[in-house]
Amino acid sequence: MPVGSIGSAPSYAALFSSGLIDPDRETPCSVCGPGGKGAIGRYNVYRNNVTVSLIDALAAIFPATQRITGIEFFRAMARFHVRATPPTSPLLFEYGRDFPDFIAQYQYAAAMPYLADTARIERAWLDAYHAADLPPLLPGALAAIAPDLLPNVVFVPHPATRIIRSPFAAVSIFAANRADGPIKRIESVTPEDALVTRPDQEVAIRRLPPGGAAFLLELLAGRSLGEAAAVAIDDTPAFDLPLNIAGMIEAGAFTAVKVGDPA
Repeated sequence: MPVGSIGSAPSYAALFSSGLIDPDRETPCSVCGPGGKGAIGRYNVYRNNVTVSLIDALAAIFPATQRITGIEFFRAMARFHVRATPPTSPLLFEYGRDFPDFIAQYQYAAAMPYLADTARIERAWLDAYHAADLPPLLPGALAAIAPDLLPNVVFVPHPATRIIRSPFAAVSIFAANRADGPIKRIESVTPEDALVTRPDQEVAIRRLPPGGAAFLLELLAGRSLGEAAAVAIDDTPAFDLPLNIAGMIEAGAFTAVKVGDPA
């Protein structure tokens, strides 16, 4: 019977990896050292190295989050996450997608309610960095469309575009802790939504104007310009449509436009 089929014995790799994340698990009986001797000490060293490597990966992905909490707090929190959420990909940059949600539920981070959203922006930054490369929408693309057809325009998202909504000043907190140098006190308590894009090969984080997140989320979901504008106005009566269109094109949030059928 092939390895991995129903009823077959677990492979050596599966047995070896079964205890790498859980320090309370015994060394697999199939693991042995030179000359068939026991390998508990060797296995524990390797197990510790795996955990430390994953914590280091999280620290590299979430540097602003670590700067906010301090190294000791971050690494303790990350260790709990590693034990609860083993990696599913051999690519380390793929690890940590669940970390912001873990932070939101981590009881010792409750005094920092903005921390999870800061981590979400950092995760979005990395995903935008690794997204496929496509040219952004040219500024004159909409000018070539007849005015009566503009409400039916549908925008094609750039693969790097991400939206993070937050009830906290998450964009300001991210920017203050991602840069080098001393951290300035953040006085704002206004909710901030982030637009993450990658124009000219550089990831950029922009704070969206009022109604901007609701507007862009509709466009990213494939809604027409008219439909997205209606949702944004309902969300924010003072929504500025020309300002938001200009901002999203400048940010490189989309790659093309299509004119849909009139409703």
